[in-house]
Amino acid sequence: MKNEILCYSIGALLYCPANNENIVHYLINEKFGTLFSLALCLEDTIRDSCVAEAEQQLIHSLKQLHKESQIKDFFMPHIFIRVREPKQIKKLTLQLGQAISIVKGFIIPKFSLENADSYIQELLETNEHVTQTLYMMPIFESPTIIPLNTRYDILYGLKEKLDSISQYVLNIRVGGNDLCHAFGYRRHSSESIHDIKPIFNILSDIITVFGMDYVVSGPVWEYYNGEGWDTGLRNELNQDRLNGFIGKTVIHPNQIPLVNEAYKVSKADFEDAVSILNWDSNLKGLVSGSAENTRMNEYKTHSNWAKKIIILSHIYGKSEF
Repeated sequence: MKNEILCYSIGALLYCPANNENIVHYLINEKFGTLFSLALCLEDTIRDSCVAEAEQQLIHSLKQLHKESQIKDFFMPHIFIRVREPKQIKKLTLQLGQAISIVKGFIIPKFSLENADSYIQELLETNEHVTQTLYMMPIFESPTIIPLNTRYDILYGLKEKLDSISQYVLNIRVGGNDLCHAFGYRRHSSESIHDIKPIFNILSDIITVFGMDYVVSGPVWEYYNGEGWDTGLRNELNQDRLNGFIGKTVIHPNQIPLVNEAYKVSKADFEDAVSILNWDSNLKGLVSGSAENTRMNEYKTHSNWAKKIIILSHIYGKSEF
């Protein structure tokens, strides 16, 4: 059975090129804080001619990190490896040896009907060689999901494949930049991907198809410095949350606290969620006023929301208001 807390706790997923030689130093000294996840990327951040070198650096880094974790106490993020082809899953797992124990799973880029079976088969076979569960997080960013006349069939086809291994799927991730690239779009720090209708319509369809059964994470935000970058990120996070995204791909440590803050639970939401989930079964009615007497709470229509709020409060905490 899939761990719901784990699915919701990926949160701010910090991307790092797999050939970064300093990542172990940053982690053992907690340079990025103590509430984030980490993606070591072998795909778009690595030149094609440097993949083998990056693989070796990744293996060296993870073995060193595993060794350090045995002798020093520090925050260990959920670590994922973003591969570029199916065969890397088993190959890297075997080469990592005991160090695979600090890896949560693999991120699958440009997940499509053309490569889904290969990635799924590789993941299942690899799990036979390890004692822990290795998960997958597919990214929906392939241009094949753009055309309207085939989009629904493709999305439901992908869902059917993922449903067959749902216990291994932690998150559905979306590639906003790859989809924007197909149209030649790029948003500024004052603009949100939710306002780019051709792109957000695709993201909305992904939420519609997958959002009731999977945690779907928000697309990357490019800005991390300069005037207005943080205001723009907060605005997009508010829209992410309203539309059902949980967590976000980040590309700089500056972005991590803002993502964590966005998923804190308000005092009013927490109190109402507790009230809804502890509804008195002896009451004849299934509706009442909220804890602050400002809105309606209805058990039958708000219980799923309440469960999500409690999970988020355990992971990201509660805000003052």
